[in-house]
Amino acid sequence: MSFLTKPADTLASVNLKSINHLPISKPTFSYFLYPKTPINVIVTIPRCTLSTHAFLSPDSAVFQDVGATAFVLGGGYALVSTFDHLTNRNIISKNLSRKLVHIISGLLFVASWPLFSTSIQARYFASVAPLTNCLRLVVHGLSLATDDSLIKSVTREGKPEELLRGPLYYVLILALCAIVFWRDSPIGLLSVAMMSGGDGVADIIGRKFGTLKIPYNPKKSWAGSISMFSFGFLVSIGMLYYFSTLGYFQLDWSITAKRVAIVSFIATLVESLPIAELIDDNISVPLMTLATACILFSL
Repeated sequence: MSFLTKPADTLASVNLKSINHLPISKPTFSYFLYPKTPINVIVTIPRCTLSTHAFLSPDSAVFQDVGATAFVLGGGYALVSTFDHLTNRNIISKNLSRKLVHIISGLLFVASWPLFSTSIQARYFASVAPLTNCLRLVVHGLSLATDDSLIKSVTREGKPEELLRGPLYYVLILALCAIVFWRDSPIGLLSVAMMSGGDGVADIIGRKFGTLKIPYNPKKSWAGSISMFSFGFLVSIGMLYYFSTLGYFQLDWSITAKRVAIVSFIATLVESLPIAELIDDNISVPLMTLATACILFSL
């Protein structure tokens, strides 16, 4: 016997002998006198008690993941094109455009994960977007093709080889977090939140208000570091709340807030160190966040 997912007001006629495991009212006394006589009872099946994902066929899951992938790819292209247009019209500066793309693209990518199905391959479909951008960056970074708008929107000095550094590391981290951690773990979410939200905002605030420099690194400011810690913490909490509300994991918020504060502090400290010439922030910040979060959230 099979049940179909129907609205709560839909009634199904079910044989009592087939559903003796369901919590229904007890049968009448006549049933015990004539046990071979089946009694038809009416059972109401609420829609909310049955997960629609459980009834998705493999083909339906693939269709959903393909659609979500196309949506993410299209959204990413539209985002970059919009900021290119704003930059070309001199509405915003090139550096601000680059940083806003840095902040928004990563956070929107993670926020799109619930669009994918519950199938095993969903995380790999999600990683198609950053891996596609990875291939694009390699092709243009090696000057195998030319895309002036891409170079202008994501590089500091307008050199193609810059695409093979920070921007490439950025999309690789996004793919890593999707494939390895996915949406049922807070670890990958924290890494993207600190890399996109925290580090991105730190650069914007630091350039505008960073007159007071950090003693051990004159290229970094107190304003930038404080903003990275603050925004990184807030974005991280917001992202965790978003996924926990959707039911991907459960968190004790009093403990989680302390852990996120520690993760934000460590990531901010790493970002402030004078090591940018040795290792890019798009590697050091997310990887240190991953390591710290792995330790704290396994306790």
